[in-house]
Amino acid sequence: MRVLLHYDMDHAEPGLDIVSCSEQDDERFAKLLPDTEVLWHVLRPLTAEDMDRAPKLRLVQKLGTGVNTIDLAAAEERGIAVANMPGQNAQAVAETTLLLMLAALRRVVTFDARTRAGRGWPADRALVGGELAGRTVGLLGGGQIAGLLRGMLEAVGATVRYTSRTPRADPAWRGLDELLRESDIVSVHVPLTEETRHLLDAERLAMLPEGAIVVNTARGAVVDEAALVEALTSGHLGGAGLDVFEEEPVAAGNPLLALDNVVVLPHVAWLTGETWHRYFAVAAENCRRLMRGDGLLHRVV
Repeated sequence: MRVLLHYDMDHAEPGLDIVSCSEQDDERFAKLLPDTEVLWHVLRPLTAEDMDRAPKLRLVQKLGTGVNTIDLAAAEERGIAVANMPGQNAQAVAETTLLLMLAALRRVVTFDARTRAGRGWPADRALVGGELAGRTVGLLGGGQIAGLLRGMLEAVGATVRYTSRTPRADPAWRGLDELLRESDIVSVHVPLTEETRHLLDAERLAMLPEGAIVVNTARGAVVDEAALVEALTSGHLGGAGLDVFEEEPVAAGNPLLALDNVVVLPHVAWLTGETWHRYFAVAAENCRRLMRGDGLLHRVV
């Protein structure tokens, strides 16, 4: 079975003919599609036109959870199965979210730049950081990542509140607007859908207490970036930690990159060796299931 790993790395699995292609190399990608039976997809959007170049394609296997970068309607129309792997990156994303919270609180971007420029000592007394202990962290989402993060946060003394699509009989559960009004830090852990696009818009960002921090390791468009820039530059928000952006790769001229109270990463919260190990285990198993004619794990389409 010919498998195309659409990422700039090599991998081998017994019984599978795996070729790799960088997400930035569209020419090679187009040449490899005609013989591809299974596509291991990461982030580069997969379009109907791509699928039309792959007449043998039987499965698009998302290496991760979010399938917003796959044209699901086109896949269904062409009889191409789509599967994902929820939870396999949860530990990495939860840990990175915690990292971004701490980095924003402790003004890591500013202190790093000053230290590299030889201006780190003595420390500017106006640049006072904060601690997670004693703060209220609101989690947008009640899934596995949010659950792992809740345990980490409570272990260091933070108070955790969360919201989800349906109410839960849990004293920590809040409706969205109530959650925002209570949160010193709000962290995004919901998929990107039409319902969640710009969920955190100007009106909702204004509900956050003055000096609050926004962290997003889910999908960039859940937060209205223009509104976020305005809230950060006006001083209403104290900072942000962002692994994702509305447009990716993020443009060099994006105003968020010019703000020293914003910590940024290039959509790598999931990227650990342990995550890859789990990804490949699920992806290879679904290939074997496809060859046997068995049901797929975590089928979406």
